[in-house]
Amino acid sequence: MRRVGVLIALLALAGCGGGSSSPGPAHGARTQVVAGPLQVSNGPAQAADPGDRPLPLALTATADRVIVDFKRPPRSGLLFDLDTGEVLWRRLPDRVLPIASLTKMMTALIVVDRAAPDTKVRVTKEALAYKGSAVGVLPKGKRVKLETMLNGLLLPSGNDAAIALAQRISGTVAHFVERMNERARDLGLACTRFSSPDGFVDAGNHSCAIDLAALARAVLDQPRLARIVKRRRALLPFPIKGGRLYLFNNNPLLRTGYPGAIGIKTGFTDAAGRCLVAAARRKGRRLGVVLLHSPDPGRQASQLLNRGFALVP
Repeated sequence: MRRVGVLIALLALAGCGGGSSSPGPAHGARTQVVAGPLQVSNGPAQAADPGDRPLPLALTATADRVIVDFKRPPRSGLLFDLDTGEVLWRRLPDRVLPIASLTKMMTALIVVDRAAPDTKVRVTKEALAYKGSAVGVLPKGKRVKLETMLNGLLLPSGNDAAIALAQRISGTVAHFVERMNERARDLGLACTRFSSPDGFVDAGNHSCAIDLAALARAVLDQPRLARIVKRRRALLPFPIKGGRLYLFNNNPLLRTGYPGAIGIKTGFTDAAGRCLVAAARRKGRRLGVVLLHSPDPGRQASQLLNRGFALVP
């Protein structure tokens, strides 16, 4: 597997312990050492093949450099350096939670690894039976350029695009989900299990901030995906009346023009709450933030990133 330079935790030092986690070092507590983490819903949390281990997050510090006292904090979160692995702020980063459409980061990674941009994707009846967010104008039976579908997957978070892409890559959604979980194991994502390519159903579909930081880096290390997720909007050729498709990014940092924002993915279900994985580049540094079940992910991400960039000389 090509080097993706993915940020990932030293899982021997910080296991994914679900809701039993204790608050992070921002409150003066040392990160608990957990050996051999287990996931009841996913069996032993072990990578099938260690392979080329990516850059670890530095989770062993006794105090975080950024301290933010949110009146209504997210259920879990991280602020981290995308290039060095330094953790600047954390809140229960190994807490296992539903992740809604953040799932689509893994969907996109598998798609770009297995198909060229000009591949055609057929709009199936299953894709049009989607629930939740969608591109919404996919013409049944038509073949759409794969790169257009990826934009539909990552900007408006199209569940219809997720299903069509999964079927194009693996034949069936079930087989595609198997590949998603294989990739998660290969990357050592011990908190993570997928049950769909779109994340619409929460049951059996979960991760933690540590693993999502790894996926964020993986997405940004893929040039095709990095170009897509930083767009505020896209205008693409499309086989409908008028011949063009307008897509808009749900990312609150991009929508509000946060300085240096470079992506990457939002998510929402009732169980997952409002979720955000985002990144920005300023002063020659790239910082990433993960927020799970946040009352206001755009505002909280901006606050954390501002504090993080204030530390950069």
